Amino acid sequence: MDADQNTPRLSGVAVFFYVFLPFALGHYLSSLLRNVNAVLAPQLVGALALTPGQLGLLTSAFFFAFALVQLPVGIALDRYGPRKVQLVLMLLAAGGALMFALGTSFTQLMLARAVIGCGLGGCFMSAVKAISTWISPRRLPSVQGYLIAVGGLGAASGTMPVRSLLQHTDWRGLFWMLALLSAACGLLIWLVSPKSHASKGKAPTVRSVLDVYRAPAFRTTISLVLVPHAVFFGIQGLWIGRWLSDVARFPDAAVAYLLYMGMASVIFGAIAVGMITEWAGRRGIAALDVAAIGIALFLLVQAAIVFNYRPGLQTLSVLFTLVGTITGIEYAIVAQSLPRELTGRAATCLNLLIFIGAFLVQAGFGQVVGLWPADSAGHAPAIAYRVAFGALLALQLPGLVRYFLRRRPVKCALPKLIPEEEDYEVSTLRPPR
Repeated sequence: MDADQNTPRLSGVAVFFYVFLPFALGHYLSSLLRNVNAVLAPQLVGALALTPGQLGLLTSAFFFAFALVQLPVGIALDRYGPRKVQLVLMLLAAGGALMFALGTSFTQLMLARAVIGCGLGGCFMSAVKAISTWISPRRLPSVQGYLIAVGGLGAASGTMPVRSLLQHTDWRGLFWMLALLSAACGLLIWLVSPKSHASKGKAPTVRSVLDVYRAPAFRTTISLVLVPHAVFFGIQGLWIGRWLSDVARFPDAAVAYLLYMGMASVIFGAIAVGMITEWAGRRGIAALDVAAIGIALFLLVQAAIVFNYRPGLQTLSVLFTLVGTITGIEYAIVAQSLPRELTGRAATCLNLLIFIGAFLVQAGFGQVVGLWPADSAGHAPAIAYRVAFGALLALQLPGLVRYFLRRRPVKCALPKLIPEEEDYEVSTLRPPR
């Protein structure tokens, strides 16, 4: 374990129980709340008579608010540490969940959803910041894979378990419970997580955050992974469920089951991505190459959806989530490539871009689907989803093509493209110039 000189060392067991588990619980709740509308959509549509466009805006308000708080949250994490920041944010998320439980109109629910997004805006960043204080950069891919797996467990909990719970309460009662859990999580982090050394220098500025965007390793990573990651988040949390209902015409119980299988696959996919990335790294294969192969497979799944491969609609819904998990690798790549004191800001920059993209994807997808009139049962036609998925596919292809075209002529000089990784893999040696 690597620890900061100004903080006491902890054993591996202590790091797991006092650092990983409390912050992972926050990420669990964040993923659950981000994806729960995929199961609640029929109830929300029925209660408020929502159009596809309104449903997309209501659900994507989470992403928009999430993105807005990234810069201040990232600066606060580097300045005050994840323990203090998460206490405040989880209490804010609890307040937003209470607002959602009490809301009676589209506007009120959208505002409540935005407050929830603000409160949960630091869950993953705080976890990354806390964990990266105590472990070697070489272990970040696997440990962050475990963290993403916990998020997958949260997303899975927002499907069949939530549907089962709705047999005993309604969606308002559900959000009362989520509010209590969010507040309890913030208090748990405050009580058990170790205090980290707060910076005594000047607080990070917006200009210092922009320095992250200027880093070559950061730009190379986002040019390949950013758009697929935004598509994964934006579609996974809402539209895969609606696609199964409208196109495949599965009943709500079957949709909830398939969503559960897809979200549960994130657990295995995230762990596998971390293990494969570390295995490839030991053999000299760059993490970005692993990401490129995974994204190519992700686009193939979407192409099958565009061509309406009906015999495999169930399989495609699960594969979309399983293969899409590869996009989470960009957090580990960036964390490995930048100095440790910038990890909070690096995660901030990624989240800002990813969640703005997810907002645009989720809201825009609903607007495209809404261009076609629904039938008497409220189902949008298959062509609407094919066009919407086709537009997303067209947005993602250029980044993948550019990556392979850029890599081909400089294959023999690959180490020079990622000097940051060499710096941190062998921290005592300078890379050859």
